[in-house]
Amino acid sequence: MFIVSVFDAGLVARDRPGPDHDRLTVARLSAVAQRHARWRELTEAETAVAVAELRETAGDRSDLLAEVAGIMIGASEGELDEPRSKAAAQLCIAAGAEEDPIPGWIEQGRRRRENAGRPPFSGGMRA
Repeated sequence: MFIVSVFDAGLVARDRPGPDHDRLTVARLSAVAQRHARWRELTEAETAVAVAELRETAGDRSDLLAEVAGIMIGASEGELDEPRSKAAAQLCIAAGAEEDPIPGWIEQGRRRRENAGRPPFSGGMRA
């Protein structure tokens, strides 16, 4: 008996799970907050526009606003972009981020910053 295997790109795409909706929302929120953040204090009008866009993007997900705020604060500590990242985080907080989970996300941001500075894992030493 002879079996022929045919590659069907359309079927392969269905075999793989799609991107996680929450991760996409976090990416969008990060982009919106960073786009609106400035090196100076925002005017009331600028803040209102930024907060409205963040609320629209987040929908009812104040937990994702908290995640973005915490990661931005933790990942930027001691970096040149720290003031701007803190401004972006403040916009997320003003948009209604839950405040209780933010410290945990700050720690996660610190871990991510630390890990980003490490060399990539190469599979160990080879003799």
